[in-house]
Formats: sequence, C-alpha cells, structure tokens
Amino acid sequence: MRTGRDKREVSAEFQLRLRSLIDRRGETLTAFARRCGLDRSALSQFLDTGTTRLPRAEALVMLAASESVSIDWLLGLSQSENAVAEVAGVTGIEAAEGSRGETRLAEWHREAIGYKIRYVPSTLPDLLRTRAVIEYEFKAEVPVMIDAKSDQAEAQLTYSRLPETEMEVVMPWQTLYSLASGSGIWSGLQRGVRQAQLEHMARLLDELYPRFRLFLFDGVKAYSAPYTVFGPKRAAVYMGGMYLVINSVEQIRQLSVRFDQLIRLSAVGPDRASAFVSQLKVT
Repeated sequence: MRTGRDKREVSAEFQLRLRSLIDRRGETLTAFARRCGLDRSALSQFLDTGTTRLPRAEALVMLAASESVSIDWLLGLSQSENAVAEVAGVTGIEAAEGSRGETRLAEWHREAIGYKIRYVPSTLPDLLRTRAVIEYEFKAEVPVMIDAKSDQAEAQLTYSRLPETEMEVVMPWQTLYSLASGSGIWSGLQRGVRQAQLEHMARLLDELYPRFRLFLFDGVKAYSAPYTVFGPKRAAVYMGGMYLVINSVEQIRQLSVRFDQLIRLSAVGPDRASAFVSQLKVT
C-alpha cells in the first residue's frame, strides 16, 4: 500500500491552489504573472492539467512572497495559508556553482558531523561517482569545476568513513538500470566506464554499510526532487546551479517525513543494495 503522495497528486493540488489565488485577485494570467515576477508561458504550464510540471524552488518562493501564503500551503502540505513573512526568514538561495558553492556544501557536511544526513541525489550519490562519470556528467563545465566536483565527491567519501557519521540515501532503482543499459542521460557513456562505475559503487556500498545506507524505490510509484537534510540544522533542495536552503525546524521535519515515506516505499534495502548493483547487467 502506498503511503506517500506522488508528483501527480502534488501537482493537482498545486494547480487548484494557484488557480484559487488567481481567481481571488481577479486578474488576467499576464497581470498575475507580471506581479509575481513569473513568465506568462510558465504560469500557463503550471496550470495545465495535462502535465505534472511543478515550479522550481525560486518560483515557489516568488509566488509565496507575492501572495502572502506559505510554500507548504501551495504544495498542499498544509491547510493553513500562513503569512509569507514566516517563510522569508527561513529560506535562502545559495549558489551551487563555483568555488563558493562547493565550499558551502562541504561546510554543511562538516557542521552536521554527529547527525544523520539524509540525501536524495539528482542522479548518482556524489560520493559513489567515479572520476570518469563526473567528467561525463559535467563535461559542459570548465575543468576547474570538474576538479571541484571530484574533490567534493572525495571529501564526502572521506566524511562517510568517519565512525561518527551516518548517512541514508534514497533513489529510484530505475536510475541504476538506466546507467547499466546506457539509456537516458547515460546514452553517450562508454560501456566500460558504466561497468567500472557500477563495480565501484557496489564495493563502496559493501564497505560503508551500515554507516552509509542506500534504499531503492520504484520511480514509477513515487517522485522526489533532489535534496539533503543535514540533521536538524538545515536542508538544501538542489535546483540545478543553486540550492534552496531551508532553516525552519518544521520544514526540515516535513522533508524528513517525506524521506521516511520514500524509505517505506523502497523495494531494495541497504543490506541488499550492494548485491543489487552487482547483479546489474551492463549492455
């Protein structure tokens, strides 16, 4: 039985609440979009009941600020609209690119030593990537950025080997099947590189368990944006090029609850993750 809300449900609730805000204003879509600082075509797409598109985090923040409602209410996570003044002080945007962004991420990990870190990756977990895969994923970046990503992965791996650390990762098992088959974003990655990545991943999953625990869920049944919860200190939602940083205890708790839901939906637990990766056939 499913316990979490999937993307379709969240999108449908968001569309209803966005439409109610527009109706409340009595404005045209163009006027509403202009006042909120959004693109008119993007607003139309958010309202399209034939899609499940949700706004990026920065768009959610602009909507919430403009209409004096909470992000939780917009996404159907709360029945109370609340005042956005409550939201504004507990969220912020941090750059993910460049040396400052990498330093901040490393700093958040250091500050969370002794706390459980919970992580939904955008593709593969950073600390499990090989250098070759990092170079492939970030080939559009300048060399210094690739080096920074590689150093970040190594730093996270070193962090995960400390006896006082604990990290949980949850992700769709389809991502690993896609890597093994060379489909989707991996279609241009050589077979040998993909094989080496999976072997590297299986070894680390075996070595780091139980301090590092990987859970795999069915991506058809559930969806999650990439985010990290750094214990009770903060959470960071990755938006591609930047992070939405959350410092509210209540919002961090809600992200942790969602993480628990994904764990309950997982078909492969951490005690079987290494074996699962090892048995994937690379084609």
